[in-house]
Amino acid sequence: MTTVTSTTSSSSSSSSSSSSTSASGLTSDYETFLKLLTTQMTNQDPTDPMDSADYAVQLATFSQVEQQTQTNDLLESMLVQLGLMGMSEYAGWVGMEARSESPAYFDGTNAVTISPNPVVGATDCVLVITDESGGEVSRGAIDVSSDSIEWDGTDAEGNALPAGLYTFELESYNSGTLLSTDPVETYNRIVEAQGTSDGAVLVLQGGTTIETGSITALREES
Repeated sequence: MTTVTSTTSSSSSSSSSSSSTSASGLTSDYETFLKLLTTQMTNQDPTDPMDSADYAVQLATFSQVEQQTQTNDLLESMLVQLGLMGMSEYAGWVGMEARSESPAYFDGTNAVTISPNPVVGATDCVLVITDESGGEVSRGAIDVSSDSIEWDGTDAEGNALPAGLYTFELESYNSGTLLSTDPVETYNRIVEAQGTSDGAVLVLQGGTTIETGSITALREES
């Protein structure tokens, strides 16, 4: 809960700071515009002065641009606030483990729970594990089952792998013929909920950010 509150406060302060900066920028731009307009009037050809209607058009145009900018800033601020409101709904998820099709963080000690889902008709399955750089670190046959598996953080030879993010894919075969290659869902601990203009998102251990709608299961931290 502390993490969520801190995020809300930080986002609100950021929004306020952004609005102040925008307002300051508009004031500066308006002063510059008036200076340019005054200079234009001072240096115009006295035998062929600019029509007063042209000045009115320029002022009206700038005013419209200024109002549009302020409206856009207001809408952006409202979207951020709506995102923060949605985030509070997921505050209770922080600390829990979420299952999703995202890389799993291995801390160097605790096993990672993965949930393979073989396609219909598969007679053999191969689990492929890659590290953050995309290098394959393990490839091995597993049972044709949707039961969860605990990965202990070792490669194909049983050597311990370093802490980091790992991606899991399942190759489903039928009598030697590859049917499909699909991402494998993993369980990761939720460390933070964030509000954005696109809605609430969750930050997983290891830094991966996912949308709330991509989560297929939740459980207490193991």
